[in-house]
Amino acid sequence: MVLDGCTEPVVLAPMAGGPSTPELAAAVSEAGGLGFLAAGYLTASQLADRLATTRHLTDRPFGVNLFLPGPPGVRGPLDRYARSVAADAAEVGAPLGDAHWEDDDIDGKLALLLDDPPAVVSFTFGMPAADLVRRLQVAGAEVWVTVTSVAGALDAVRVDADALVVQGAEAGGHRGGVDDDPREAVGLLPLLQLVGTRVDLPLIATGGIATGAGIAAVLVAGARAAALGTAFLDCPEAGTYAVHRAALRGGAPTALTRAFTGRTARGIVNDFLERHDAEAPAAYPEVHHLTAPLRAAARAAGRGDLVNLWVGQAYPLTRPLPAAELVRELGAQTRAALTRDLPLTTGTSS
Repeated sequence: MVLDGCTEPVVLAPMAGGPSTPELAAAVSEAGGLGFLAAGYLTASQLADRLATTRHLTDRPFGVNLFLPGPPGVRGPLDRYARSVAADAAEVGAPLGDAHWEDDDIDGKLALLLDDPPAVVSFTFGMPAADLVRRLQVAGAEVWVTVTSVAGALDAVRVDADALVVQGAEAGGHRGGVDDDPREAVGLLPLLQLVGTRVDLPLIATGGIATGAGIAAVLVAGARAAALGTAFLDCPEAGTYAVHRAALRGGAPTALTRAFTGRTARGIVNDFLERHDAEAPAAYPEVHHLTAPLRAAARAAGRGDLVNLWVGQAYPLTRPLPAAELVRELGAQTRAALTRDLPLTTGTSS
């Protein structure tokens, strides 16, 4: 397994839409973790450029994450939602985007990765077909599948995935499993235990992990490694927008919402989320395209009240460290936590 060659049990969770960069992925891999590129929202050509840059920066293994397309959304709710958010767009002088369905250039990206595979190809938002899994494995890549339920984990076993990324409800950004229902969200430690009792595959735990103690906790609970995303948002190598970095230093709560993209994701609660969460339809990527110009204009204007601020629940622990330093620090903290003597009892009997 690729993780066997890593000296630290740290995987960089892929963060599409800006934070994920070749520089960040390479720095994590160079420090002994496993870096990841997020291919979501990129064309195959853009992904090719990022692959080339990453390979120039490191000869260590790294992974690439792909979005698998879901079904189109229903037109009526989309039209109603467009009317609801029109005033927000006008406030920042932006048009509404074309709320269209598309497949994220998945075929072009797969052709690229099958021709010259990275060490790992991971999937979110859907379940790859068994034939595709085999083709990637024959090409030389491990295949990881993101799951948010026991049912999803069992489906991934049936397609012969090499490992599972077990994502808890605490995680920032989009829920990565097939299931998008926020009512079905399960915390990481319960989910890790439930999946571990049913599946005999390596598990990578993700969701709300920000310290070595958190990594140690999931290792003890059965994970092979921990995937951290929010913890790397304020690294200088990350492509995180300024308004997003500024929000990391606040203390606002987080919530799951479809308001920005039409798919359930966790972010910092702001005015846009509070106004539109209840009415946002389950329609990804249509809502993403609808609100994209609005969000771009708001980011440029420093309007944190109108943009998606994806973070996990432990985001106040995020620090502005270089990625390699953070990986090494997390590894040291993990080893210290795993070797710390703990009391075997919580009290005395009479």
